[in-house]
Amino acid sequence: MVYGTTFGGAAVATLGLVVVTAVCRVMLRASEKNARAAARVPAATEPAQGHPGHRGRHSRTGAGVHRGCHGGANPPPHD
Repeated sequence: MVYGTTFGGAAVATLGLVVVTAVCRVMLRASEKNARAAARVPAATEPAQGHPGHRGRHSRTGAGVHRGCHGGANPPPHD
């Protein structure tokens, strides 16, 4: 630790650093655990099984006009 200190003084300082390190690790793990728990989506906010929900930026759900060839009298040519 410091030149000229007694062995007992160095041991106490080392023990203090070990305790502080252990407490910091415990607090960090608890914080990470709480962050993971908060990041999970609660079951109440998940969409129902029959409802597809939001499918992304360009995907569409439900009835209405859809892209692509869906038959008809004169289907458009495909590339």
